[in-house]
Amino acid sequence: MELTKDVIEMWRDIIEKKDKKRLLAELTPLHPADIAELFDELDLDEILYLYSHLDNERAGDVLMELDEENRHKLLKRLPPEFIARRFVDNLNTDDAVDLIQELDKETQADVLKYIKDVDQAGDIADLLRYDEDTAGGLMGTEMIVVNENWSMPQCVEETRKQGEKVAYLYYIYVIDDDERLVGVLPVKKLITSPSVYKIKNIMKCDPIAVQEQDTVETVTEIIDKYDLVALPVIDTIGRLVGQITVDDVVDEMREQHERDYQLASGISQDVETSDTVVQQTTARLPWLIIGILGGVGTSALLGLFTSTMTENPAMAIFIPLIAGTGGNVGIQSSAIVVQGLANNSLKPNNMWNQIMKETFVALINASILSLLVYTYNFFMLGNMVLTVAVSFSLFAVVMFASVFGTIVPIVLQRLHIDPALATGPFITITNDMVGMLIYMHIVTAFL
Repeated sequence: MELTKDVIEMWRDIIEKKDKKRLLAELTPLHPADIAELFDELDLDEILYLYSHLDNERAGDVLMELDEENRHKLLKRLPPEFIARRFVDNLNTDDAVDLIQELDKETQADVLKYIKDVDQAGDIADLLRYDEDTAGGLMGTEMIVVNENWSMPQCVEETRKQGEKVAYLYYIYVIDDDERLVGVLPVKKLITSPSVYKIKNIMKCDPIAVQEQDTVETVTEIIDKYDLVALPVIDTIGRLVGQITVDDVVDEMREQHERDYQLASGISQDVETSDTVVQQTTARLPWLIIGILGGVGTSALLGLFTSTMTENPAMAIFIPLIAGTGGNVGIQSSAIVVQGLANNSLKPNNMWNQIMKETFVALINASILSLLVYTYNFFMLGNMVLTVAVSFSLFAVVMFASVFGTIVPIVLQRLHIDPALATGPFITITNDMVGMLIYMHIVTAFL
């Protein structure tokens, strides 16, 4: 659905006239994601009116698709019993946990009391104990589980029963008598294998799994590496406790990329375009202040060489060149390392190789850039000493920026700080200050 201004006005007209027949005719064929997109353009009272005409299952799906800010506003207007019966009862446990985590502690307890299915309430309460950035916080408990000693007919019957609570059938997990995960049964084998077989004779042994305390980064890495659509989660002694589906991982990866992009851009908090002026200001101001301090520091450094620049005013012409090139080179180097750390292509045992490789790349780049600047200044500047000094300075700055931009993300990773920080203002500010210091000292020494 293309959400044009005319479409939004049409919906507002339907709501204003309370035309229930037309509303249902327009609302029924829409996908939950399209309905959520429409809701983002309406005010809260209009959203509540449309919600009253959604069935329970679609209401939960639409809620999870809503913009986070609108979802918060909507949940604040609804009583705990309504949230439990209308939404939580009709969501998978992983989505239900995500929803309940957005509520305050008191409301969370009230919602759990109103959940109809006691087992589901218990599962949700257990999942709320996990950190949201772990496999346990990401998993759901809806899955099909069979015992390795079951016969094929018994497995088929249990799959039918358990399948009623499972939205999508990815894998059938096989456990032993102690509930430890021992294998995975492909659906194709369930259908095609002779009924005289037992599950343990046809299952795939030693399945790929993660532990409940493993990080989200580990989960995404494994799913990507082995092209999985779902991943079982086990506890410390190997018992099956849940599964993570690929849609949850995609959502998490998107959020992580958004956070990294904002952090690299000098935004210290997760913000949206719909956030208030105050929220956006507080997220952006800290690094701007740090940038101002960096600029003041650079100006102070330049002030130490005032007499030299007074005698040789042509020096000032190359300050933007040195600063801009150093910043660009540093961001390029750090971006490559951050990408390698993110997709795990850069392993701890080959960090030194990456530093050496970047040093050789920097050597080539610095030589070519310095030669280009030297050639230009040789014909245009008319000052051979300054021409050579600027070229040497540019060479030194590019070398420093490349190596510094490579090392910083690695160090931040070792300190358990998001290395995406290295691709933003941090690198630019540092390279500006150090680059100016290098430039001024080299030029002063030549002159």
